Amino acid sequence: MLIIPAIDIIDGQCVRLEQGDYEKKTVYSNDPVEIALDFQAEGAELIHLVDLDGAKAGQPLNLEVVSKIVQALEVPVELGGGIRDLATVRRVLDLGVERVILGTVVLNKPEWFEQAVAEYGERIVVGIDARNGYVAVQGWLQTTEKRAFDLALEMKEIGVQEIIYTDIARDGMLQGPNLVELEKMGATGLKIVASGGVSTLEDIHNLKQLEDQGVYAAIIGKALYTKDINLSTAIRLARGEN
Repeated sequence: MLIIPAIDIIDGQCVRLEQGDYEKKTVYSNDPVEIALDFQAEGAELIHLVDLDGAKAGQPLNLEVVSKIVQALEVPVELGGGIRDLATVRRVLDLGVERVILGTVVLNKPEWFEQAVAEYGERIVVGIDARNGYVAVQGWLQTTEKRAFDLALEMKEIGVQEIIYTDIARDGMLQGPNLVELEKMGATGLKIVASGGVSTLEDIHNLKQLEDQGVYAAIIGKALYTKDINLSTAIRLARGEN
């Protein structure tokens, strides 16, 4: 299993939110580049970046910081947050970002989205963020009537190969991932990245039991900043080295 550390960015700072609430923000560092380098030094093979300003605004607003992170690292990064047209997809990939995460736009499945999937294949990952099983959009500010499982099946039909599934109720709460929902999502046949709530080594152990169901990676955020999880230890456990 792959462990992916997360860096969420607001105003160029490394922050964490509780359950996606922009009013419940904690700033952990004024230097996301330094945080990214630390994660790389601890053994991270991929780093997850989210432009929270971009998710809210509908267009990336922290690409200068993202570019600095990309240039400083030897490992790849993925980016989500406000990427809502093909021109922006290309712009982000041209910065050196390895994978683009698309969220809100996929609900309407615009023609450019299908073109992006056809053109870039595995470099397009869909983020499905769910609240009580229903898709949330616009930086988690709105909950739709679309079931996350149904959207995942539609994405598979278009050609998407991988999704990041975030349970908003668990995100930033250090309460463990939603294993039941993750197992359901695995039934789609897609590659699944678990996100939200991973806070102990036991959580990683539990997620590893779902590898046969397609859960091949886990994103860890707040628990790394609160020191509830040591990244290098988590990586070794996920690899089966502990």
